[in-house]
Amino acid sequence: MAEMTVDLVSVERKIWTGQATFVLARTTVGEIGVLPGHEPTLAQLEDAGVVRIDTTDGQSLTVAVHGGFLSVTPDHVSILAEFAELSEEIDVNRARAALDRADESDPEGAAARARAEARLKAAGAQ
Repeated sequence: MAEMTVDLVSVERKIWTGQATFVLARTTVGEIGVLPGHEPTLAQLEDAGVVRIDTTDGQSLTVAVHGGFLSVTPDHVSILAEFAELSEEIDVNRARAALDRADESDPEGAAARARAEARLKAAGAQ
């Protein structure tokens, strides 16, 4: 089975490093699926999105990612996020409260709503 090394880091900490067979991420120009051997790519991540990493042991990691960049070489993927949370780290009640508080009439409120929705989606609670 073909595999690649994936590093997912945020400004605050290393989130996950390991071997994977597939990465799915949403960039500012659309969704990208990455398999081992992918063409070199550099893309800006969406301000609020979900990244899925399929590991070589058959597990799937789901991460809420807020901003950053995705760098791809044929055997390595680097996800450099401004902020990221593994699905099991997400406080669903807190994310729902943030969603309820978000005021879409101003740009900051719309961004807060998008981040809360991404967190809920990553947690499987949407």
